[in-house]
Amino acid sequence: MSPAPRIIACLDVDRGRVVKGVRFRDLRVVGDPVEAAAEYEGQGADEIVFLDVSASAEGRETLVDVVRDTASSLTIPLTVGGGVRNVEDVSRLLRSGADKVGINTAAVARPGILTEASDVFGAQCVVLAIDAKREGDSWRVYTHGGSTRTDRDAIAWAVQAQGLGAGEFLVTSMDRDGTRDGYDLELYRVLRRKIRRPLIASGGFGVPRHAVEVLREGLADAALLAGVLHDGKLTVAEIKETLKDEGIPVRRE
Repeated sequence: MSPAPRIIACLDVDRGRVVKGVRFRDLRVVGDPVEAAAEYEGQGADEIVFLDVSASAEGRETLVDVVRDTASSLTIPLTVGGGVRNVEDVSRLLRSGADKVGINTAAVARPGILTEASDVFGAQCVVLAIDAKREGDSWRVYTHGGSTRTDRDAIAWAVQAQGLGAGEFLVTSMDRDGTRDGYDLELYRVLRRKIRRPLIASGGFGVPRHAVEVLREGLADAALLAGVLHDGKLTVAEIKETLKDEGIPVRRE
């Protein structure tokens, strides 16, 4: 029997503050990561994802002190990404309190990092983050916080990365990010046919039925959301109540 799907709260962090934008642009400050993480755990979030959204673009390391403070406030799993360039960076973040580490830009540049990290720490610690933008009937991979277009097809890259040791996939639709128009169900439907590892849907959550759509069909193992929580439009508890009403099991209440 498959485990119940997860509701994951995302903290996009820029210079130590939680930010949110639309389609990776026009970022606005919305809060403190330590306070936000604790609040969302209290609401019933199953996990927290902490993404240092400017680290790769600025060529710097992830803000370890902020990660450590955030991890110390949590009892639920914490995934950290942004600015991860090598296995030493993965080790440093795990020692700082992360349970899993997300890798995007460095993996595109040197896919072998996925195998190296998986061999040392286990595949369960290695999350491949893919920022995907639709181009016709396919999706293109972007890196450096969504600022750099690559020559990689998102679906083909996910398949390759699975073989290299990625244990989980965090796939963000750049077209839907911050729009609150719902997840790109077609993207996850295609990925689901190709990927056997846990898949996190990201980009576009606006109302509880969006989580129902992507989770009820089994298109993803987890739904990630940010803006509606930061704005206080919804709580995790309210979203999970809707899931239960629709017959979808939840992990913690």
